[in-house]
Amino acid sequence: MTTDRPHEPATEGPAPGTDPGPASAQNSPQDPTEPPAPPAPTAPAAPAAPAAPVAPVASAALAAPAAPAVPVASVAPVAPAASAASVVHVGPVGSKDRRVLRAVARWTAVVTVFAALGAGTAYGITSMERTDLPGLATGSDGRWAYPEITRPPLPSGSPGPFDTGNWAMAHYADLRELVLPAPEGAVDDKALRGTDGWLPMKDFLAVFAAKEDRDEVGRLLVDNGLRHTAARGWTTGDGTRTRVYLLQFDTGTVADRVYGKLTSYGGPLYAAAGATDVRFDDGYPTAADPGDLIRYSYDEVKPYGAEHLRQTYLRAGDVVAVVLQSRKGTAAAVPFQQTVTLQSQLLD
Repeated sequence: MTTDRPHEPATEGPAPGTDPGPASAQNSPQDPTEPPAPPAPTAPAAPAAPAAPVAPVASAALAAPAAPAVPVASVAPVAPAASAASVVHVGPVGSKDRRVLRAVARWTAVVTVFAALGAGTAYGITSMERTDLPGLATGSDGRWAYPEITRPPLPSGSPGPFDTGNWAMAHYADLRELVLPAPEGAVDDKALRGTDGWLPMKDFLAVFAAKEDRDEVGRLLVDNGLRHTAARGWTTGDGTRTRVYLLQFDTGTVADRVYGKLTSYGGPLYAAAGATDVRFDDGYPTAADPGDLIRYSYDEVKPYGAEHLRQTYLRAGDVVAVVLQSRKGTAAAVPFQQTVTLQSQLLD
């Protein structure tokens, strides 16, 4: 049995009748029976040229470290060169510059002067009273100029008339110190000063016009144990006459009983001298009354008598107060209300 082999191409040889030459001989396979050809002699190499001497490097150059490389991002952009028109020449100040400096100095001085004048004017205006400023002054409403009013001191540990625990509603302060002082410029009525500041009961009873009324009121006061009567009176420059009476009893309950016997909403139960026909004063502002007081105010009905009379009855704790204000012609309402309000605050 035969096995098919792959076809191997035949080796091409030199063409017949041609000389293979040396190249052909080298390319032709060597006969294994022949010895190898000796190697061809090699020409001696030319001697190498001597190396050029290296210049010595300075020691300073070797010691200096290399400069670090600058990052591209950190290099600032180079500004364009300034134009000739933008270049500022520094030199001596010319006449035009001096004129500018003098003008600036003058205006600075003017502004400083006006600022000082404005500050002085503002200070002067703010330190003045409003009534002294033209155009801002408010006309007087008729109120009187009273001195500074303060409540008298109480004995140590004493409660006020309306304090919790003061069941008698008693005023422990000196009653004479609770009478309203006269306003500035008023003429004091010395007849109401009494003896040591205490007014006799008969001088108070002179308030009432009829003798029968004076007698009846006298018995009322004695029966209810009147303790003291303090009073003060004055006359102002316009002729207005004011009288203030304070009557003190043992307790607030007794004072309230006497108060109900002297007056009512419709009018006083005993007519005062100089005014027989009166009505309740609806124009008196009740908001001015302290919360612990009881007050009835009356105004005389026209036609007035010799004087126009206004009157008020107050009850504050153990004290009954009577305030009368009269004037020829018309007694103004504002000073009357002012006087009653201040007296109420002293008793409250």
